[in-house]
Amino acid sequence: MILRQATATLQSLAQGYPILAITGPRQAGKTTLAQNTFPDKPYVSLEDPDTRAFAQDDPRGFLARFDGGAVLDEVQRCPSLFSYLQTRVDKNKQMAEFVLTGSQQFGLLSNITQTLAGRVGLVQLLPFSLQELHDENVPMGNLDEVLWRGLYPPIHDRSLAPQRWFANYVMTYVERDVRQLIEVQNLSLFQRFLKMCAARCGQLLNMSSLANDCGVTHKTIGAWLSVLEAGYVIFLLQPHHQNFGKRLVKTPKLYFHDTGLAAYLLGIQDTAHLSIHSARGALFENLVISELMKSRFNQGLDSNLYFWRNSTGEEVDVLIERGEHLMPVEIKSSQTFNTDYLVGLSKWTQYAGATALPSQLVYGGDTSMTRKGVAVHSWNQMKNLTAPPA
Repeated sequence: MILRQATATLQSLAQGYPILAITGPRQAGKTTLAQNTFPDKPYVSLEDPDTRAFAQDDPRGFLARFDGGAVLDEVQRCPSLFSYLQTRVDKNKQMAEFVLTGSQQFGLLSNITQTLAGRVGLVQLLPFSLQELHDENVPMGNLDEVLWRGLYPPIHDRSLAPQRWFANYVMTYVERDVRQLIEVQNLSLFQRFLKMCAARCGQLLNMSSLANDCGVTHKTIGAWLSVLEAGYVIFLLQPHHQNFGKRLVKTPKLYFHDTGLAAYLLGIQDTAHLSIHSARGALFENLVISELMKSRFNQGLDSNLYFWRNSTGEEVDVLIERGEHLMPVEIKSSQTFNTDYLVGLSKWTQYAGATALPSQLVYGGDTSMTRKGVAVHSWNQMKNLTAPPA
């Protein structure tokens, strides 16, 4: 079993919250994390129809079966249970009594904020991070293989063929979640929309263009994007608001939580195909940004990531917000470092002045170094960049 970095965060939250919640995409390892962190707690899945019916019909009786609490999986399937959980933990005042997992933000997080506010310690669990695989000496292959295979646990735990696994994943999880959350009249249109999103990975989100390409309304695109965000399929990286005297782009960028899923939707057949594909640079940028996000989520923190782009096209791929300061990160997929990569960072640092932290660059090569005062990180040696600040 591969040790998850979020384990320590869960153990820490267990000291101060009566309920712990783990959310994230399906098949990211939420149930495994909960069971391994709290092995003495009984496990109950509310995906089971009989169990769910019991919880809905007799919530007090259902919870009374678990004197010391339990791990309740896919708890968003039974919204009526949350009010009874509140009453139970307020009475018992026992820390880490219940551990909830769920794969839909709309269901789990909305019920937490409405009913269990202040009582829940939350961890968002994404697929494996590169650091988790590195720490467990799991063979990852070269960069193109990582981009193509992605980092979902089943692909690494069970040595499954990525194309076959992602085909089943889209059909059995993504499309099912869509049907649960919104009514989709034409599933083939939604499948086209998924592929159009993958084709726009790393680009500014243009909802009108997406609507035209998919043959649906602007409103429908907004609803479908919300579903993909709620299911942790995609995320939108927001532009940073600080303009430094420049007019800024205000549109977010679209990324996937896993590059393997994006590569599958792009129709990339293997690593040789990926190595020459026009989306390779965007997928590499996606990988680095998702790794930075995993580092935050594994600490139980929200994202502090932005990008910066002004109206003349000057851009920094990522700004990491740390208090009143900003750390700029440039991302280049080339295996060979070039000092030209530092030009954008240098310009932004001049604009930012005292708010700028030391510049960072991540590239597709295998050797980390320092050039002109900029820390240059290999894609497989990002530990210092993703580590919590001292």
